[in-house]
This record gives sequence, C-alpha cells and structure tokens, in this order.
Amino acid sequence: MKFRRVCVSTVVLAAAWIVTEGAQARVTRIVVDQTIASADGRNESLSGRAYGELDPKDPLNALITDIRYAPLNARDRVEYVSRFTLTKPVDMSKASGVLWYDLVNRGRPVAANNSPSSIGPSATKPQDFGHVALISGWQGDIEQTADNWTVQVPVARNPDGSSITGVVLARIANAPNGSNTRPLGMLATLIPYDAASLDRTKAHLIAKSAETRTGETGASTEIPGSDWVFADCTKVPFPGSPNPRALCLKNGFDPDLLYELVYEAKDPKVLGIGLAAMRDVASFFRFEAADDQGSPNPVAGKIHHAIAQGISQSGNALKTFILLSFNQDERKRRVFDGANPHIAGRLTSVNVRFGLPSGSGTLYEPGGEGVLWWTAYTDTRRGRGEASLLDRCTASATCPRIFETFGASEYNARLMTVAETGTDGKADLPLPPDVRRYYFPGTTHGGGAGGFGLASRPAAGCVLAQNPNPEDETMNALQIALVDWVVQGTEPPPSVYPMLARGDLVANTMEAMHFPPIPGVPSPTGMAVGLFDYDFGSKLDYANFSGVITQQPPAIKQIIPALMPRVDRDGNEQVGVASVLHQVPLGTYTGWNATAAGFFKGQPCGGGLTGGYIPFAKSKAERQSAGDPRPSLEERYGTQAGYVCAVRKVTTQEMARRFLRGADAARLVAEASKVDNFSGLPANPERDKVARALCER
Repeated sequence: MKFRRVCVSTVVLAAAWIVTEGAQARVTRIVVDQTIASADGRNESLSGRAYGELDPKDPLNALITDIRYAPLNARDRVEYVSRFTLTKPVDMSKASGVLWYDLVNRGRPVAANNSPSSIGPSATKPQDFGHVALISGWQGDIEQTADNWTVQVPVARNPDGSSITGVVLARIANAPNGSNTRPLGMLATLIPYDAASLDRTKAHLIAKSAETRTGETGASTEIPGSDWVFADCTKVPFPGSPNPRALCLKNGFDPDLLYELVYEAKDPKVLGIGLAAMRDVASFFRFEAADDQGSPNPVAGKIHHAIAQGISQSGNALKTFILLSFNQDERKRRVFDGANPHIAGRLTSVNVRFGLPSGSGTLYEPGGEGVLWWTAYTDTRRGRGEASLLDRCTASATCPRIFETFGASEYNARLMTVAETGTDGKADLPLPPDVRRYYFPGTTHGGGAGGFGLASRPAAGCVLAQNPNPEDETMNALQIALVDWVVQGTEPPPSVYPMLARGDLVANTMEAMHFPPIPGVPSPTGMAVGLFDYDFGSKLDYANFSGVITQQPPAIKQIIPALMPRVDRDGNEQVGVASVLHQVPLGTYTGWNATAAGFFKGQPCGGGLTGGYIPFAKSKAERQSAGDPRPSLEERYGTQAGYVCAVRKVTTQEMARRFLRGADAARLVAEASKVDNFSGLPANPERDKVARALCER
C-alpha cells in the first residue's frame, strides 16, 4: 500500500516540531473534500481525510500488534489516512460545546447498514442539540468506497521485505443450491486477506453434515485437493480463474453442508492503527487550532467535552479502545469524557494479526478472550489474573464516564452474563462509581421498530415474527443524561439491570426462566450462547486480546454457560428500563428466536441476535380456543381507550424516572390513540369495565 506523504516546507515542519515536540502520535494534515449544507441551512457536513503518523516506539503505540513491521516514512513514523465527516452548526456560536463521536459500524453509520439501532426513525441526532457530530474510519480491512468511512493502514512485512503469513479459518454455510464458487467466509466475516499460496497441499478443507452452536458436529468429510481450488468458477469451468479469496468446488456446494477451510494467508494489515486513528482524529478536532500546514480546525476553540458512542460491532471496538488505553492522546489528555458502548458484549479483533473486526460472534470466532468487566476481577476459571477494562485509563486518569446499554439479545448472544458476573457466575460484580448500566428487557439486537399495532411481520429466516419492542425512546433520554453527567455533573438515573442477588438471572431453560408453554412456540432452552474458552495458541495475549492466532480452528477448552432473565406469566422479562410497549404489551417480546430452515435449523436465529414476537389473542374465546395461557387484549385492557390510558400512565411514570423525554411521551400517546387493536370484538360490558378501571387509576 502506498501512502500520500505530507509535503510541507522545512520552515513549517520545523515550527510544527517545536510546537509538538514529544507528541508522537497525531494528525498532521486534514483535507476537506466536500461541504454539504443541511436542508434547513442550520448545519453543514465537512467530509475529507485526516493524515496521521505514529511513532512505533512510543508506549502509546507500541502495543499495536505488528506496528514494528510497518513501513516508516522519512521521520521514522508509520502513516495512516482516515476518512472523516464533521457535522456542525453553521453558526458555531449556537454549538453546545460537545463533540459527539459515533464509531462507524463496518465502515458505515449503523443506520446505513439496515441494522436495528438507536439511530432509528424516532431517535434523536447529535445536531438536534447543537452538538458537533464526528465520524471517522477505524477499520483498515475494508476497501474505501464513496459511501463508507475506513482507515488506510500499512501491510506488515518481515524485515527482509517478505510476506508475513499466518493460519486463517474460513467457514461457508447455506451456499445457494447449484453454486460452485463462494467467497471465503460467511455473514459479515468475509476474509479480507489473500491466500499465501494457491497450492492446496498447504490447506485443509472439510465438509460437516451437522454442527451445533456449542461445537458438536456430525460426520465430517475430507475434500481432496483434486476437487477444489482457490478460484472463481462462475464464468470459467473448473479449475476456473485463480482467486486467492474464493473457493471453487469441482462438484459444487451442497446447501446441507458446512465447509471449513484452514489455510495460510499473507500480508496482514496493521489493523490496530485504527484505534490510534480514532483517538487522534477526535483529539485533533477537540483540541487543536490547525494542522501542521496551517489548515484551521473548523471547530477550534468551540469544544469543551467529547463523548463517544459505539453500537454493536463498533461498541465492541469502543470497549477494546478503552481496554488498550487509547483514550489518552499523545499529550496525555483524555480524549473522550463520556462513552456509551451500546448493545456490545464482546471485544473486537482489531489488534490481532489477520484480525476480522467485522466478525459477528459465530462459532470459532474470537471476541470473548479479553477482559469483559468494568471492575477488578480475578478470572480464575480461565487461569488469568485480576484485571478490568479500566485498568490502563485509571492509571493515567483518562477514563471516561460510561453508560453501558444493552437489551435481551445481548444476554442471549453477547456475553453480558460474563460482563456482569465474571466467568465463575457466582456473584454480581460491582460497578465503579463512573459506570452506569441500563438494561432494555425483551428487545432484539438494537431494538425493534416500535408502534402499537398488534399485527406481526415475519423475521427473515426465523420461526417467530419480528420483535417490535423499541429502544429508541429510552436511548434518546439516556443520551441526554450522559451529556448532562459529563458536562454538568448531573447525576444520571440509577443503574437498572437484572442481578443474581435478586434472583433475576437464571439458567437458560424453559423451566428456570418460567417461560409459559405457548402453542406453536419453540422453547427458549439452549438458545443462549455461552462464553467459549478457546485455545488460539500461545502467541495470543488473551487478556488484552492482542497478538497472533496460531491455532485454527481453536480447541474449545470449556464453555461457560450464559444466564437469562426470568420472565412473567406472559413470557416477558420483568427487570430493566422497559419501553412503553413492553410495559403495556401486545404480546410476548423475546431476545431469542429459532432458525426456521437451512443448515442451522432449530438453532439461535441470526447468530442469537434476532428476537421474536408472539402477539396476544384479541379475545378470551380466541386464546382459549388456541390453548394460549396468556390473557387476551380484552381481558387486559378492555378497549382501545383502556389501552391508551395504560400507555399514558406509563409515559408519565417514565418521564418522572428520566427514561423518557416529554416529546417522545406525547408522540407515543398519540400513536397509541390512532390504532384500534380491538376492532371486530362484540360489545361487552365487562370490556368497558376493564377499560374504566385502567382510566380511573
């Protein structure tokens, strides 16, 4: 990879060095390529590139895996280029003084990935409050396009210039019937590295007839090297056109099988530089007046606090950022005063050789190896010493104030049990004074679309319908609370989440969870994904999730089971910061779902991240006819007027608790008033009586 060098005069360079002497990692130049005004003319977005360089010997950077093998410029620095977009008020006198940094997810803002998130249609945006919003690239394994944000980082090479190689695992499942070529990898985890050699004798390909989420497999078959190639056979018959990132099978793929290829890849990128780029780009816009060439920082002197939010995969990256002490910039300043890792229960493999930062937590994928808890805890079950996510930033006094927010699917598939109770699961780990934890019961990964309609929509590939239970409104309120805590010192609402000490967390069985038997609904037993204690080899620094993986596939030393929240008679969870819809339910909302068909039929749907919805019957007669033990809508609310009264009561309560904004409360009541889920039911004095009782409380 070639990098565009920073061209400055000797005088300017000398002056810059005098000013920044001792500063070893920084943005040296910014280039604004495009400025776009918002429709109302109040804000403008500046998009461009931030050029930075790092001293590989600086302790702030030396922990970056393979940085010592990266090429150096004339100043013995390692260079990178990060794309950024800065959105700010046109009139900066109206700015709040807060820099809100959103970590992009797989190179794009979360909403652009069509993933559920707190950036939904009813969510607030940073610019709604006058905040300066910043995004920038941190993932170096993704190709830069017109509509994503990545960072260009160098390839690591041996001192003699030869390629560094390493073992990689590619898994392929649910291949289309009749296909003969597939890219290496699956889901969001396509392998972004070339095979070191097209020689099949140096690789190992098997096909599995079955596999459970706990690693149990059916019969496996070795596929001889004569029957496959690293190639694309879609246009040219076998052996096709050589392709170091594709697999071609002579006899085609069988959709009923899972294929597992272990091979050597070459030329790993120094992905950990992305964490330093995140640090330095944010630090530049927060603190600096201009770059080394004199180009001004467009928000210079207007930022007094900075907050970072990462959602799902990028939330995992934010936790990794904090663990590895990247919240301290080159001048020993705290970069972010607040941080919100949202729906993020893992770390991300951004500081691992041949890392896959886009990973989604499938079997054999790393991410749970490092420290996952905020307080000091000794991980005796995995043979590790005492540590916490905040050790390094505590030592340097650069820790941010933290909101950890998550929902039901994160218990189901994102290791939140371990984050709360450690690997032994014996007791609730205390939260440090500057950490708050808020749990959203009964939500799918990132929350659903909301609304008050009874009708369900199918969830692609799953048995149960889409879970509409939202997180947006609660996140709106909490984002305000986080800013108030960081900027003004206003104490946020107390943490609310299930705890062992209260009996809220139980084994992942239908019986222990008290999940009701609902006709046609799969059991939640075994749907939660535990923590896999993998053996990736001796060159991986497990506690810091850094270094080199040398064993693929990894051996599974043990599986630490996940706990799940107990539920009420409806199958709905009872503890947490519940949405209005969850508190005035139209059905059962789960954080789990079952796969409907394909190789993983019956196993957790969407890798365990997809929740489900089971609507209530409208009438008592309907639910009795179906054998449904859950009370019907008419038994609960009587009429739509009764339901609206219940909604209004809950919105008032949640505003008082500071978990709901007034504007959102009014909108929710109005939305509930426009829907009639009771149409078609015959007149019944008992229904009116139930409704009056709700409205008179």
